[in-house]
Amino acid sequence: MKRIGIFTLRILAQIILWFVGVSLLLVIAFKWIPVPITATMVMDENSITKDWESLDNIDPNLVAAVIASEDARYCEHWGFDTEAIEKAARENAKGGRIRGGSTISQQTAKNVFLWQGGSYFRKALEAWFTFWIEAVWGKQRIIEVYLNVAETGIGTYGAEAGAQRYFGHSAARLSPDEASRMAVALPLPKKRAVKNPSGWLARHGNRIEQSIAVVKREGLDGCVYD
Repeated sequence: MKRIGIFTLRILAQIILWFVGVSLLLVIAFKWIPVPITATMVMDENSITKDWESLDNIDPNLVAAVIASEDARYCEHWGFDTEAIEKAARENAKGGRIRGGSTISQQTAKNVFLWQGGSYFRKALEAWFTFWIEAVWGKQRIIEVYLNVAETGIGTYGAEAGAQRYFGHSAARLSPDEASRMAVALPLPKKRAVKNPSGWLARHGNRIEQSIAVVKREGLDGCVYD
């Protein structure tokens, strides 16, 4: 029994070392090269449309809109926004619509290295990858990757593919209205309308459009363009 226990521990240690080595290798590689495909894309039942573009070819309006909509403290936190997490926990305890406290960094880690879902195991892996992309990639690369792998519509991934689908032109020139419509659809891209939204979604888009100027004026996107 003792030998079996030692053997099991050795196997577990080898698995852990293998995971650490491979995960860090991927993190380092993706600092420089485009992410070719993700688990979400592989598991998508629809045909996939994607197009990688550098941050220089993505309109700053979209960067500001995403920060305003998803993670206003993006340039301040180190991957985890404890204030947002605590606020989400308090509001979720009251019932009603479930809110998340994930940052852009966490969403990027999930989208690139993991799968969709909310298990504790996946959350633990997400935290691991979030720490390392913050340490290795930095804010500019994180948001560049996020805007290239995020699902922007049914079978559509990345800002460029989304802009072409909805507006018929490049993501390099998005108006504040267009950028805000794309940003508010990101949490539920298969259900939220980008073109001609109505009701709460339209009002939310209007709020985000107004917030774009605030993000730029107050430098909330400063870490992206330093």
